[in-house]
Amino acid sequence: MREHTFDIVIIGSGAGGGAAAKELAPLCREGARIAVLEWGPRLAEHEYTGRETEMAGRLYFESGGVFTRDRTMTLAFGRAYGGSTVVYTGTSLMIPERPVKRWGVPGLTWEDLRRRSLKYIRENNVHLLEEERLNDNNRLFQAACERLGFRVEQFPINVKGCKGAGLCNLGCPNAAKQGTHRVQLPAAEAQGVQVITNCKVQRIEGRGVLRAVVEERSFGLPSPWEPGEHLVRARVVIVAGGAVHSPALLLRSGLGRQLPALGRYFTAHPALILVGEHPRSITNYYGHPKSFYCDHFAERGFLLETCMYFPFVTAKNLIGFGEEHAQLMHRMDRLQMILVLALDEALPDNRVTLDRAGEPVVEYRFSEPVLEALLESMKVSARIFFAAGAQRVHAPAGEKFLIERHEQDHLDELITRRRLQPGRISIASAHLMGGCRMGASPADSVTDSWGQVHGVPWLYVADSSLFPNCAEINPYVTIMAFADRVAEAVRARWREV
Repeated sequence: MREHTFDIVIIGSGAGGGAAAKELAPLCREGARIAVLEWGPRLAEHEYTGRETEMAGRLYFESGGVFTRDRTMTLAFGRAYGGSTVVYTGTSLMIPERPVKRWGVPGLTWEDLRRRSLKYIRENNVHLLEEERLNDNNRLFQAACERLGFRVEQFPINVKGCKGAGLCNLGCPNAAKQGTHRVQLPAAEAQGVQVITNCKVQRIEGRGVLRAVVEERSFGLPSPWEPGEHLVRARVVIVAGGAVHSPALLLRSGLGRQLPALGRYFTAHPALILVGEHPRSITNYYGHPKSFYCDHFAERGFLLETCMYFPFVTAKNLIGFGEEHAQLMHRMDRLQMILVLALDEALPDNRVTLDRAGEPVVEYRFSEPVLEALLESMKVSARIFFAAGAQRVHAPAGEKFLIERHEQDHLDELITRRRLQPGRISIASAHLMGGCRMGASPADSVTDSWGQVHGVPWLYVADSSLFPNCAEINPYVTIMAFADRVAEAVRARWREV
């Protein structure tokens, strides 16, 4: 077994791990040895092919279809140099003040998160897409929301030189999206941080001792370390593997005995995809896929966003099989899409656990308020489609495969709670949060407001698992702000622990 010694080891290279690495990189000039251990591959530029099933297999855990234990929801999260920042659309919102106050974490303020978020918004070239570059899928949503009197806003996105390929969720083939693989990780490496790819950390053994294995892959650049088992020692360990794998790693490492909240209070923004068919072709899968959102119904428990997915994901989100399904897919160039997100409450029994092999399993039960929010969101989305000019709408909880335009006054009878059955409809999520929640006490939280694990001064968490409850927005920029806080704490203490 090969052995390595560092001062600081960061596990994961996504929004949290990448930001922490960049912020800590100046310590290399003081002699600090810093490494990022990333489970996924580092792709060469030519390997971003844009082919849907190929890229899903290369960049996502289980090709983007990790199931919850009862198989009623799929979870999508990335595994790559850059983590999920490689495979998301680049939307970069600052968290509102309301949820931060609601969390009530001592020592955590919205003003502090706002200041840190602004730094990454500037760093990642976040801006509004120029109006002339908005495609029909987005323009139709905006116009319909305004016609109906719904509040609608444009998403700020972190792109530079976007060519409108529409492949954001598959890894941008034009190097336009400014994720950590384009910004923070290269900056950290330039200052001396080592990034070890294809490296799965299996568990933490004792004080700052990590057991890891480097895997061989048929794609991506070779790992800097040889395949096989590795023992890694560090003064400080920062866990940034995401809301599923960070709590799983800490559970495998035995920390659940002293931290009863570990793995619990998982939230996910359960999501549905709806489509409206227009009588003509529209520009949909060309151009940036996600330019507008509607938070008009946030107090009723859901958000609406524009989206556009390619054939495989679209097909699996349409209910049913057979001729109707096939015919709608053949008319994909006419489809307008809306993504609905339920704002789910953090419940202690929604959690990450381990199976017999020590791998993570997500246990998630849909509460009645979440199901009601999903039901209402489908009716509102159908109204938006028809206001945008669609001639028919497919809703997952529809009594019919397609609801015709002349039936739009009967949505309450045509989109029903009876048809909204988890397991029957395709519910997914990519906004995974919780499991290592911040708080004041080890009785009901895992870390303090600076991400330090309660009772373990050398161990930190710096990712979306820190969220005490639902963020009510895409969590990307907030994760970076959290990681920025963690890096500040580590800079002040790394020599002492």
